Amino acid sequence: MALTLTPPPLALYVHLPWCVRKCPYCDFNSHAAKGELPIDAYVDALIADLEQDLPLVWGRTINSVFFGGGTPSLFPPAAIARILGEASARLRFAPGLEVTLETNPGTAEHGAFPAYAEAGVNRLSFGVQSFDDGCLTRLGRIHDSAQAERAVRQAQDAGFANINLDLMYALPGQTLAMAESDLHRAFALAPTHISHYQLTIEPNTLFAARVPAGIPDDDAAYDIQEHCQALLAEHGYAQYEVSAYARAGNTCAHNLNYWRFGDYLGIGAGAHGKITRGVEQTMLRRFKRKHPSDYLRHAGSAERVGGDSVIEPAQRAFEFMLNALRLVEGFSLHLFEQRTGLARHAIADELAEAQARDWIAIVGDQVTPTALGRRFTNDVILLFLKD
Repeated sequence: MALTLTPPPLALYVHLPWCVRKCPYCDFNSHAAKGELPIDAYVDALIADLEQDLPLVWGRTINSVFFGGGTPSLFPPAAIARILGEASARLRFAPGLEVTLETNPGTAEHGAFPAYAEAGVNRLSFGVQSFDDGCLTRLGRIHDSAQAERAVRQAQDAGFANINLDLMYALPGQTLAMAESDLHRAFALAPTHISHYQLTIEPNTLFAARVPAGIPDDDAAYDIQEHCQALLAEHGYAQYEVSAYARAGNTCAHNLNYWRFGDYLGIGAGAHGKITRGVEQTMLRRFKRKHPSDYLRHAGSAERVGGDSVIEPAQRAFEFMLNALRLVEGFSLHLFEQRTGLARHAIADELAEAQARDWIAIVGDQVTPTALGRRFTNDVILLFLKD
């Protein structure tokens, strides 16, 4: 039985696709900058893209903004200010909404941080990945550990209190002691949030073509994960998602919206969006043309869209679980019904099987992954995949 499909909270994602250099493990839509970036033309294209998407979200409030990439900090504060100003003139921004800018320590400049704050950015996410210079070299990063520490402290001096550090583990040549040292270096900087995730070899990357030597095997990687999870907890970083840890009150609002199957409007080259349309009782996925030059060439036209697809009711349970089962707290069955338009009995058999395997616990309305379920998240999610 289908229920009424009500539009959930809405976020805005802005993709800025250029990097100084493409990292060998990266499968994101990022492109090495060649010469001067077409910043003004790209910002114009973003605004035109937003204009064309506005009918999808008339009257709705934006609850968070996230500048992802690529390396968004390659764009100067004036460009970020213009994007936010033009977006807030066309969309209703919630008071005090979280605005995150991803930044690379190798592109951070001391003078830029106060200007980013003035532009409206109130959360920074630093792609540190490791504080071991040997690991950074093997990962193809353009910064060293001293630059990373200096960039974070400069941001804090500029008034940024809400800072995330991205750290990877199971790196080529990395031992458990080295992974622990990375965390202690991070703790010394007192970020409010740490993203701690395992290096994976993704298709169509340089690492997939030439797998580096010395990557810890699955058992060693799991030992690192367990040890580091305990260490993060000891230092006041509560795990709330598979790879996300935060001090009290500092979870990432934008990412939580994804994991709770909220809506998001995506603008920029390769940006993806998901929009629930209550009147039509439909759920639309839309993505934009991937290559920056292609995206720029079609700016302001319908051809900027790379594709649209509808998430059919039969797919929604799987799509919901793909996100919600990443959360340590799990989800409520009421939320499942709200976000999918499906009655809870539509997943009763799958929940019963997951519970029988000790992958989830169900108490009242709440469905929570067990420790075993969190270890085998992908297997739990696959239970909900329909043929």
